[in-house]
Amino acid sequence: MDCHTYGFLGLGLIGGSLTRNIKKKDPEARIYAYSRRRETCEEAHAAGMVDEILDSPGDERFADCRYVFLCAPVAANISLMRELVPVLSLNKETIITDVGSVKSAIHKEAAALGISGRFIGGHPMTGSERSGFANSNDHLFENAYYIITPGEGTDDSRVQEFRDFVLTLRAIPLILDYREHDFITAAISHLPHVVASSLVNTVHTLDGQEEHMKMIAAGGFKDITRIASSSPEMWEQICVDNHENISKVMDEFLREMIAARDHMCSGDGGYIHKMFEESRAYRSSFSDRSSGPDKRQYRIYCDVIDEAGAIATIATILAVNRISIRNIGIVHNREFEDGALLIEFYDEDSMKKGTETLRHHRYTVWEAK
Repeated sequence: MDCHTYGFLGLGLIGGSLTRNIKKKDPEARIYAYSRRRETCEEAHAAGMVDEILDSPGDERFADCRYVFLCAPVAANISLMRELVPVLSLNKETIITDVGSVKSAIHKEAAALGISGRFIGGHPMTGSERSGFANSNDHLFENAYYIITPGEGTDDSRVQEFRDFVLTLRAIPLILDYREHDFITAAISHLPHVVASSLVNTVHTLDGQEEHMKMIAAGGFKDITRIASSSPEMWEQICVDNHENISKVMDEFLREMIAARDHMCSGDGGYIHKMFEESRAYRSSFSDRSSGPDKRQYRIYCDVIDEAGAIATIATILAVNRISIRNIGIVHNREFEDGALLIEFYDEDSMKKGTETLRHHRYTVWEAK
């Protein structure tokens, strides 16, 4: 076995980004890959990210790998692991890991297969609305938590070695029991997706034929429902697999909603004020660091006069100063916004420099919160 050889089953956004990161830091690393769609592997091979395309999850060449990453949807990963088990008998040093956002089912399957000591669960808390290898990149994991859930009986030295590997991705490793992981992600990731989708569907149901709700939806509504655009197939599996934890968290959320409704209808402004005050204080204590699947957006609002060439002038100022922008556009609903023009950047440094540059040119600028 070569410590610089890695195996991949599945090459979507996460798997593809892992291969790009590995190749960036270690160009001599060898990567073997299998994908249900061979075209995906061929695309990765053409990009120089995959050295050998394998024809099945049970290919014996996976035994040459130090780590084999299961990067398919949660249910598919379990099936792939079953096919991979015979390969493990060829090399006792090979470690299987995954990147799924629900851990209990795959840990239980590893135990049933007798390979808990060779399975280290993984969940990089990062992602994008876009999926597939074509949208992968070599910096997807930077400053994001990468949760590690060791299988029962896994040697501490192997866990530490995998933790060191995660550090090479420039991610932040966090070791948790897989049961705790599933409860935490139910609260901070899974339920928010259910809520976002439910809110969008509520507006869809209540909107009139003229679709005025849809027309003026912006600001807070778009921010809290952005994740509703995620993959239906992926979230179906997540909700079903982690239903016990999600339902527990949902019960508390529903209690909060019912209490807010009842106090609001009874005219209890004090309760409503306290609710917003406490949530604001707790939300303000969150770090701005990109540590979750929904990375921080680097955006500013700029006050501009609605006249021909206004956007072009600002874009030119930024371009002359070599400041790249990700997106730019007019804000039509300013109920929750401070400026008429929204400018989004790729990183914090560009945002800071863009803010300073525009203020130097006497524009009024606010950083989005």
